[in-house]
Amino acid sequence: MSKLTPVNKLPGVFLVVGFLILASLLWFTPTHANEPAQQTEEYCLSCHSNPDLATTLPSGETLSLYISPEQLKDSVHSPNGIECEACHTNITTYPHPSIEYQNVRELSRSYYAACQKCHPDNYSKTLDSMHAQVAEAGNLDAPICTDCHGSHYVHPPDQSRTLIPSTCGNCHTEEFSVYQSSVHGNALEQDSNPDVPVCTTCHGVHNIQDPRTQQFRVDEPDLCASCHANQEMMSKYGLSADVYSLYSLSWHGVDVSVYDARWPTIQHNSAICTDCHGIHDILKPDDPNSSVNPNNLLV
Repeated sequence: MSKLTPVNKLPGVFLVVGFLILASLLWFTPTHANEPAQQTEEYCLSCHSNPDLATTLPSGETLSLYISPEQLKDSVHSPNGIECEACHTNITTYPHPSIEYQNVRELSRSYYAACQKCHPDNYSKTLDSMHAQVAEAGNLDAPICTDCHGSHYVHPPDQSRTLIPSTCGNCHTEEFSVYQSSVHGNALEQDSNPDVPVCTTCHGVHNIQDPRTQQFRVDEPDLCASCHANQEMMSKYGLSADVYSLYSLSWHGVDVSVYDARWPTIQHNSAICTDCHGIHDILKPDDPNSSVNPNNLLV
């Protein structure tokens, strides 16, 4: 005859079983459902580390699906635990769902909003930028986050300022070429000088505004003054830091100030820094080709 478990001992059995069930449920909650980023990457890279992995889009373009493990490891996201699925939210299993987009550009733009989840402030700034305005007008080549920062191989934005002009130069080729030969561009490329302005110093980063507007023009002297009125910075290069204060007292400077104070929306041709010195093509005053070389002032 089988031995029966006393009734008074059953609660203990239920307690143990209940504990095991609860522990298993907690283990499979979303907190534990996703593996650490490195393990997730290893799983994804078991296929995507193949340099020959690619697919053909409806447009006929070949889309490479290769991801370099070494470059991914050095990106800003991977070491911080940002896993693949954080951006590729529609890919949670294998086989993957088919790609719905017609071409590479359409695919790139589809991931634009993914950056918003972690970078809401900078994402919001881009919505008011010149680039966003161009995109809204129908130009789908207007840059998005990944065009400037990259996708899988994103590096800290303060890593090597020398990369900024060349990044902008991917679209603004003529301006980049001119800048390279300027006093600013030359100092950046030859000496990696941290003081000289790059594109984002003057134009901004995520909230880039239209440089053709009257407000941008009026603000230019103050923009130049952020460096050229800096006594400590200018003294390193034997340059006067008084140029801005002298300009402000000149007829040109007073004219700009009066228009800005009384008629800010009226277009006017009061001379500002770039009218004389140039924009991307600024040269040293003693350069024979400089627009402010004494021999060229009356030309």
